[in-house]
Amino acid sequence: MAASDNQTRRDSETQPSAPLLHKDFPSRRSWRDFLGSDVDPEYCTGPLAVFCFMTGFIDAISFTAVFVWCGFQTGNFAQIALATARFYNTQDLVVSISDRQALVSLVAFNAGAFLGRVGDRMGPHTRGWLVTGTVVQAWLTFVAGICIQQSGQDSIAFVRGEPSWTNGLTFIGLAFLAASLGLQGIIAKRLNTHFSTTVVLTAVWVELMADPHLFFRRKNTSRDHKVLALGTLFAGAFVARLLLERMGAAAALGFAAGIRLFVAGAWCFVRGKGDGYTRVLDYEPRDAAETDAVAPPPEVPNYGTLARGSPSPTMGEGRWW
Repeated sequence: MAASDNQTRRDSETQPSAPLLHKDFPSRRSWRDFLGSDVDPEYCTGPLAVFCFMTGFIDAISFTAVFVWCGFQTGNFAQIALATARFYNTQDLVVSISDRQALVSLVAFNAGAFLGRVGDRMGPHTRGWLVTGTVVQAWLTFVAGICIQQSGQDSIAFVRGEPSWTNGLTFIGLAFLAASLGLQGIIAKRLNTHFSTTVVLTAVWVELMADPHLFFRRKNTSRDHKVLALGTLFAGAFVARLLLERMGAAAALGFAAGIRLFVAGAWCFVRGKGDGYTRVLDYEPRDAAETDAVAPPPEVPNYGTLARGSPSPTMGEGRWW
């Protein structure tokens, strides 16, 4: 009897356990599939709020040094129009350094935004593009910091009309900063959220003031996100000005590049569209031996019951014995 029990035990150990249901476990997913999946724009609040913070941060650095915006291109465009109008009023064709810096910022911003069209081929909502685009922003910011450091010029201009960045390296640094915000703007625009482009926030002010539920106490996602965008932009400019006094523009831009790298990694943790928080390289166990789950018992066919004395379908009238 003991030998029979041992043989039965060995047979059960060699045979695979019962298969598990496919729907109980997430499907296998590689890094390529994970990065190719779309994020849900409704859950992008965190990274987009940091984008707005970076707009205020970088604009504060450029405006403090040269009185030119890297993100708010409406002012730069109007400044170029004024410079063009002066050609018709005076015989002097000398373009001021401030006008040239505004032109560099405008052109570089649009070049960065045009570069963002690459995301349309990769998929504007895919994690791969969001991570790649944010890493490129970090690289542009870091290179701009190196240019500012190598220029050897001051980070703060104390007199309006006399910028502290005047040599060629600072022009290159300004161009890289504007390009990083242009790329950031098109990434955010493609997500189509209440944060708009995270760069041009004048429209956000108008939409906030026009919101019919502006003074409602209950939760209002549209209004709350607009307030968050404006608040984080203010915080970015405030922090940048404090850092400029303590460590200078180059070190502050290195800090900004680190924040951008942090945001690049954060895109991997944003909720996906339709697949929730599926983890990378999850796989489906082949049988119950690979998991603590218990396999469902086999189905037993139900042939029904017959009452005692009821007629049998095969034996005619009679009883079940």
